[in-house]
Amino acid sequence: MTLPLQLLLAFVALVTFFVIFRSIRKSNLQIEESFFWLLFSTILLIFSICPSIIILFSKLLGFQSPANFVFLFIIFLLMVNQYKLTKKVSKNEVKLRSLIQSIALKRNKN
Repeated sequence: MTLPLQLLLAFVALVTFFVIFRSIRKSNLQIEESFFWLLFSTILLIFSICPSIIILFSKLLGFQSPANFVFLFIIFLLMVNQYKLTKKVSKNEVKLRSLIQSIALKRNKN
């Protein structure tokens, strides 16, 4: 892995840490929601500090370039997070619909 990519990964990881901690302190983000992003930035930081881990995994999985492995891994993690968020939004929509229906029924009785 090239030095510029390592520096980019470290920079992104540190910026993510600071943004998440700042959001938690300002109560803009719940602690439960921040775990994914803290894990994500920790993994990026580990990858930037120890590029041999990336090289090992990329060789084991058959990637031609460690950078390709990093990008695919990041895309995979973001897809997992997107699924989690979609599932949460769907649950909230069902709860909201149920709440709206119960309020409408109560107003209709009055």
